[in-house]
Amino acid sequence: MFGRYKKRLHISDAEIREILKCFCLDLTATNTAKMTSVSRVTVNRYFDRFRKIILISDEKFLASSGEFEIDESYIGAKRVRGKRGRGAVGKTPVFGVLKRNEHNKVYVSIVPNCSKESLMPIIQGKILENSTIYTDWVESI
Repeated sequence: MFGRYKKRLHISDAEIREILKCFCLDLTATNTAKMTSVSRVTVNRYFDRFRKIILISDEKFLASSGEFEIDESYIGAKRVRGKRGRGAVGKTPVFGVLKRNEHNKVYVSIVPNCSKESLMPIIQGKILENSTIYTDWVESI
């Protein structure tokens, strides 16, 4: 996808990496265009490509059996003398599934909360019965 792999691309690898960095920071296409001095239409095109790549990689993680590690985490700004753990205000709960012995197989999803009701459909959709699951918590499942 980067310039060195595609002919007639009028954007440098550094600019594409900068657009990707802005995409990961969840900036708008307009703000990204201003920061990178690339047209907003081009930024939108790359944002679309990134979303399609994410969708394709999400679909590749099919339900399978074996040994899995599952864990939840809260991602967000650095804590400033506030609550820690499950009550962390302003942080986004994320749930991940890693297939052991195949470290390139990871599924990560943003969840509304880390309750049994929101995690079990993900677990049942990605992990087949009679699989071994390793985790550091048991309250939710």
